[in-house]
Order: sequence, then C-alpha cells, then structure tokens
Amino acid sequence: MKLRRPARRATLVVHVTSSACWLGLTLGLLSLAVTAITTGSDPMVEAACRAMKVFTDWLVIPLALLTLLSGLLLSLGTPWGLARHRWVYAKFWLTLATTVASIFALRPGVNAAVATVMSGTPLPQPSDLVAGPIVSLTAYLFMTVISVLKPWGLTRRGRKQHAARKAVDADLLRQSA
Repeated sequence: MKLRRPARRATLVVHVTSSACWLGLTLGLLSLAVTAITTGSDPMVEAACRAMKVFTDWLVIPLALLTLLSGLLLSLGTPWGLARHRWVYAKFWLTLATTVASIFALRPGVNAAVATVMSGTPLPQPSDLVAGPIVSLTAYLFMTVISVLKPWGLTRRGRKQHAARKAVDADLLRQSA
C-alpha cells in the first residue's frame, strides 16, 4: 500500500504536529513536576499536581496514540517502510514503548500523586513525579534526532529488498540492450 502524495503529506503533517505537541506537553509536565517538588507552598503543589492530572487524563494518551498511528501509517505507506531502515524501526518501538509507559505508568503515577496531595498528606517520593517526564522527554528528543539524521542504514530485510530491486533493474537493463 502506497499513499498518494496528498495523503502522505497530510499524514506527515499530522505526525509531525502530534509529535511536537507530545514533546511540548512533556516539557509542560516536567515544569509542573519541578514546581510541585521545589515549592514550599501547599496550594502551589496542589495546583501543579491538578494541572498534571488534566494533561495526563486528557492530552497525553490521545497525542501518544495519534503519533503512533500516524507514524505507522507513514512507515507502511511510504518507501521508508517499517522494517527497512533501522531508524524507522527504532522510532516505532520507542514510540510504542513510550505510549505504553504513558498509559500504564505516567498517568497512574500522576493520578496517585494527585490523590495523595488531595488527601492532605505530602508526596512520599516527590522525585517520582519528575522521573516519568524526564524519561519521556529523553526518548522524544532521541527520536527527533534520529528522524533528522536517519542513522544506521538498512535492516537485513531492507538489504534483501534493495538487492532484489537491483537485480530486477539489471535484468531490465540487459533486456533493453
């Protein structure tokens, strides 16, 4: 399945936009987490944790899924392929891992922190609030770098497909000569 140019361009815009939003949202979560653990004001801790809850409940999961699905559609509908180039393959698995971590670790962790703060007790491990956004931010920045640099070359499957394509081209050249 190959995407036609308008569909490919629209999907690329959706993918880049959702990825940038996910990265920006993670920066926002990190700044709120740092605010929550460094401030001495209980109302400020509560406000930061509540804002993190809104972000994780309403924005993180849809953006993560949109990024994953648009990236999958791009990889399957363009010559890059999902398993032809190592950088595409690495981005897919990292996006899948960060999506799963957002659903099963980041969101429940933030919700637990909000429940703790709302009950009137201080956060037992404030650094736990910062760990998720730091790990996510590191992964997103790494994925951005490999998207731009496109390192590592072809996978084994990609090399086989490339060799087969060259053989077909050589046969066509011999037949036309």
